[in-house]
Order: sequence, then structure tokens, then C-alpha cells
Amino acid sequence: MKRSHLQQNARQYINGRWETGVTSGLSENPSDTREVVAEYARADRSQTESAIRAAVDAFPHWSRTTPQRRADVLDQIGSELLARREELGVLLAREEGKTLAEAIAEATRAGQIFKFFAGEALRAGGETMSSMRPGVQVDVTREPVGVVGLIAPWNFPLAIPAWKIAPALAYGNSVVFKPAELVPACGWALAEIISRAALPAGTFNLVMGSGREVGQAIVDSPLVDAISFTGSVETGERILRAASARHAKVQLEMGGKNPLVVLADADLELAVDCAVQGAYFSTGQRCTASSRLIVEAPVHDAFVARLRRRMAALKVGHALERGIDIGPVVDRRQLGQNMASIAAAIEEGAEHVWGGELLTRPTAGHYMSPALFLARPHQRVAREEIFGPVACVLRADDYEHALVLANDTPFGLCAGICTASLQRAMHFKRHAKVGMTMVNLPTAGVDYHVPFGGRKASSYGPREQGRYAAEFYTTVKTGYVMA
Repeated sequence: MKRSHLQQNARQYINGRWETGVTSGLSENPSDTREVVAEYARADRSQTESAIRAAVDAFPHWSRTTPQRRADVLDQIGSELLARREELGVLLAREEGKTLAEAIAEATRAGQIFKFFAGEALRAGGETMSSMRPGVQVDVTREPVGVVGLIAPWNFPLAIPAWKIAPALAYGNSVVFKPAELVPACGWALAEIISRAALPAGTFNLVMGSGREVGQAIVDSPLVDAISFTGSVETGERILRAASARHAKVQLEMGGKNPLVVLADADLELAVDCAVQGAYFSTGQRCTASSRLIVEAPVHDAFVARLRRRMAALKVGHALERGIDIGPVVDRRQLGQNMASIAAAIEEGAEHVWGGELLTRPTAGHYMSPALFLARPHQRVAREEIFGPVACVLRADDYEHALVLANDTPFGLCAGICTASLQRAMHFKRHAKVGMTMVNLPTAGVDYHVPFGGRKASSYGPREQGRYAAEFYTTVKTGYVMA
């Protein structure tokens, strides 16, 4: 591998100090696997437990700081993220493979999230009410939960940590943050900005390393009061079993197999645009990706033909190259899983419409063309989350059939519909068994000031983002006073 002058040397941040790890690892550029993006320190269980103890010691002081102090800290972090959005976007594109435009947009969003929660720190309120008993006053207040362990994924290495860390700090909690091993430089860059925001030592801690060791230490520790995790269903379920056994608070965001319904009255150009953005942008590596395109029979063939033409025009290449629509897959392992899913779809009889081939580019990266299949509801390509640029089209007899197909999944994160009918749109919003619905919009692409989360196997616990984040990062206390 070649070591770029832009290479990061990422260390742990524990109790206000930068530390080396027990071992070290490398992250590579998926657009050019010869390039090392970061050499990073890898923590073990002992070092993770030190970070947790530091968070425990810091909690009493940070939890009693004024709302203004917490708001000022978060505002400072948000301001620096926004000022450095282009620099951070380049780092993100190099390490995760997101196109530069998408990467800069994500860095911007991370800054906006911290700014939003700076305001929420000032708006945290309570209620006062009369008791049913004469002379008794009742107040309901929110208090921080305590030490929170935050385990983030690789696909949004700035935005998802931001929407976990910012509310945790805004409501007075102390934090132990573990980024995904594929994106340590992004996790370190965020931590480095946070480290200069005048937080008391131990309030925020960064520990990098494997899920088996670092993540498990966070999950198992009786000193961690709450755990927020974004990742796979299998890992989320293991975390839930382990953490709930010791009565820790748990928030999980996991998989999705999201439908986009296209009705016969839809604007087909708009519908195709929604499908392309939702299914293939960010290389399909989004839990909100619309990987099931459910199309009403009268427009099925026309929709597929238009979508195929659009897919043929998409440009796949190096994430930093101008004019690129889709960057590389994040790593060799994920690329292998994508290709295995494509092979399984063909073996099961799904009709191959376009793409799914390995691509060669001037740099050695994990490139593949976006893939499209015509499938039946029982086939794996229509049921299992692939987490890559792979989508399938399901034919629906009518709207009622389309709604049944949309809900025929163990997941329930989001669902979209393209239609000119207000009646159908409102009915779909009410009856889609998901946490989020989109009308004439891509399923991927959400705002930071409103709740994010789903139903069924997609999510567990309180919602993330917006004011609803308080449900996870605080606990309610009811007080009675004899007046």
C-alpha cells in the first residue's frame, strides 16, 4: 500500500488525553486500495473499561452544568464542522467511498445536527401540574440517563455519530463512542473537534477497535446506563439480549428492505428519479435505500425500460472524481457479499435486467455496476437486505396488491409511493407498516430535526434525531411537593 501525505494517525481519546492502543490497524481508500487513509490505534477491553470509568467520573459534573454551557459547547463543535466541511468531506470520500458531493453534504449535516442540539440544550423543559390532592403540587422533569455507549456504523461516519453524540451531550450525559473499524479516520476527526470544545475530562471518550472486544466491553459493562447502536439486525439482537439482561436502556437502528410503490397515475420520470436516488446513490449503502420497486401493472414495462436507460447512464468511479454518480463499495468483503446476492438472485430465477458486474477503473477499487432484477416476492433478492447497489422490481396488480407487497417484509423502516392521487397517498401513509413514509420523494434522504426510526425488525426503542431524541437520552422524574 502507498502511504499518502494525507494519512491520518488516529489515537484513542480517553479521559481528556490522546492514547495509543494495544495494537494498530489500517484503513484503506476503497476507490484506490493501494492508498492508506489512516493508521489507527486499536483498543482492547481494558482500555475500553478505562474510558467507561472516566465517563462515570465525569458524569456528575457534566450533568450539573448549565444549559447555556452545554449549548455553547455544541455550538462550537457545529461551527467547526461547518467551517471544515470540505476538508472533512474529502476525508469521508477517501475512507468510505461516498462521492465527494455526498460526503461534503454529510459533513454539513453533522455540523447542523450539533447546532440543532445546541438549541435543544436550552429548550429542555418540564411540566408543572396540580395534584388530585388539595395542597399538593406535581412537577415532571427530565434528567440525563448517565453513561451512554454509542456504537456507530461505517456508512454515515460523520452524520450518524453526530446524531448520537450531540443529544447525549446536550441532555447532560457522558459518552463512550466507538466508530466502525472501516472508518476510524472519520471517527477520530470528529473526536478531535470535540476534544477542543472545553468539555470536562472524561465527558467524551473515543475508543476504536473491534466489535468483538471494544463493542462487547461497552455492552457488558454494568457502568454503561444506555446503549445506542446502528448496524446489522444480528448484532443488534445480540446487544439487546445482553444489555436488557442487566436492565440497560437500549436503542437500535438496524436493517431495511424498503419499498417504493409506483402507481399507474405516477409521473414516470419523477418515479424513475426517486428510484435511482433511493436505490443506487451512496452505492446503495443506506438502511433507507429503496431496494424493492413495486410497480402497478399498466406502467410496469414502461417504468422498467426508463429505469434501465437511466442506469446505463450512471457513472461509477473514484469518489473524488468530478461527475461521478456512484462511488465504490466500501470494502472487499461487502463487494463479495453483493456479488453473492446477485448470483443467488440469478440462481433463483429472478430476471436480470441490468448491471451487477465488477468494473475496472484506472485505480484499483471495489467497483461494480448498479444491478436491477425483475423478481417474485418470495425470492431472496426481494426479501433480504443486500446493502449495496442492487434493487428489484415487483409487479403489482393494483394499489391494494401493491400495499400488501410493500408490507410483506420483516422490516419496517421507510416506504415511498409515487402517485398523483392524494387519496392513495394518504391511505398509503396511514397503512404502510413503517416508521417513515415518503410521497413522490426518494425513500433515502431525511431531515435531521424530525424523528428517525422504524418498526418491526428495523428498530427498537425510542426514535433518534429531533426532539424525540430526548426520550432515549433522558429519564423522566415525577416530583410531589406539599405546598
